[in-house]
Amino acid sequence: MSTELRVEKVSKSFPGVNALNEVNLTLKGGSVHALLGENGAGKSTLIKIITGVYRADSGSLKTNGEEKFFESPVEATHAGIAVVHQERNLIPEFSIEENITLHNPPTRLGIVDQSERTRMAKEALQTLGFEIDLQERVKNLSVAQMQLVEIAKALVTHAKIILLDEPTASITNAETVKLFKVIKNLKDSGSAILFVSHKLEEVYEICDTVTVLRDGESILQSQPLENYKQSEVVDAMVGRHLTDRKVELREVNRNVMPVLELVDVQTALGHEKISFSLYPGEILGMYGLVGAGRSELARSVLGLHKITSGEVKLNGQVVHIKTLRDALHIHHIGYVTENRKEEGLFLTFPVRKNISITVLSRILQKLGIISFQKEDAISSKYVERLGIKVVDNNQLAGTLSGGNQQKVSVAKWLAAETNILIIDEPTVGVDVRTKASFHELIIELANTGLSIILISSDLPEMITIADRILVMRDYELVDNIHNIKDYPTISRAVMTAIHPV
Repeated sequence: MSTELRVEKVSKSFPGVNALNEVNLTLKGGSVHALLGENGAGKSTLIKIITGVYRADSGSLKTNGEEKFFESPVEATHAGIAVVHQERNLIPEFSIEENITLHNPPTRLGIVDQSERTRMAKEALQTLGFEIDLQERVKNLSVAQMQLVEIAKALVTHAKIILLDEPTASITNAETVKLFKVIKNLKDSGSAILFVSHKLEEVYEICDTVTVLRDGESILQSQPLENYKQSEVVDAMVGRHLTDRKVELREVNRNVMPVLELVDVQTALGHEKISFSLYPGEILGMYGLVGAGRSELARSVLGLHKITSGEVKLNGQVVHIKTLRDALHIHHIGYVTENRKEEGLFLTFPVRKNISITVLSRILQKLGIISFQKEDAISSKYVERLGIKVVDNNQLAGTLSGGNQQKVSVAKWLAAETNILIIDEPTVGVDVRTKASFHELIIELANTGLSIILISSDLPEMITIADRILVMRDYELVDNIHNIKDYPTISRAVMTAIHPV
């Protein structure tokens, strides 16, 4: 019987977020199926439901005609489903063969059968056309070699449904060619393969059918890819609804000195010849896919990564920012990190301490004791200004909703009286109403004269609040969009971010 996985009307919600809404998907043996969509469209949630990480709220999942949701990834593996994540799931200090057979090592009399383990690992790698010393430690492998070991792990479990999540995101073109040969061999052997990627040229090279998710819904459902042009796929991903979005055109004076200017900046991470200007009260958007180098560029400007050449200017003066502390206390630049739970907030601390953390020098008394009155006054000011919903200032940050946590992240930088605020992926994981409220807040802050760099993979978000959009791809600045109301211009921005046009 031919291998088949069928997802029918699957829905999944989290507090405040409807991640999937009656999504449909069909994978068939001997076929490579593309799963496309912008970041936040629901792709990862769908994969986690298929592999037993999440349980769907409604709908059905059928493998070879049998309806079953998996209670764990182990159950999914036993049913012949394997996933190769973009983030490697290998143990660096273990050998290749130990990693390949890790989930189900062969045993004899309760002891690992080493000769059988070697045979299984060797057979899996031979299927992939990959020859290497099986005793080599994984930590010594290249990224592409690790990718093949991940796929070998799937083969050794006799998986016939293989989910590849951004498999080419961190490998070279030559390594991609080798990987595609492997995928074609798996396809020819009857495997059903799901291929998740943002690179449309690769999708058209390797895939047969396509499903496109947008805002948690399947816009295209298991359609022959050859029936759609790349521009039509992009339209499905971002939607012509962008033309109808309310865009508030703000007046930004660009005939004055920029508050921040980068001139031919290169970084140790690989950015080259990056030049742009940020003006007083401007919301400058940085759009691109994950891995385009936007956050890394911002962190380089803040002194977290090395700038190897070029100039960074603040109000016309060349500066050398060495640390985040310098950025804040000397140059008045704040950074609302994408990872608010691990980097942006102290979740077990009260709201008042999270907001006042950037202004400790102003609230310290003699002997280094914090003035509770000053701390409370500062936190109360910004709780009220930003409309943060709290019981009181002593409420723990970890007990707030995602949107209110993000507002606390902003509040601590405003308390430090920053002139420039970099906001990285501000509305990931928040509901539509909270997102709209946060957009209003960003525009309000810019109207008071704060200059903002907005990093986002959410194109509708960019359209709604940015005054101008920089497009990045592969650590390069590839476009500068001024006319953000014009749909063809925005469509071009998307295509440019995905691949050269």
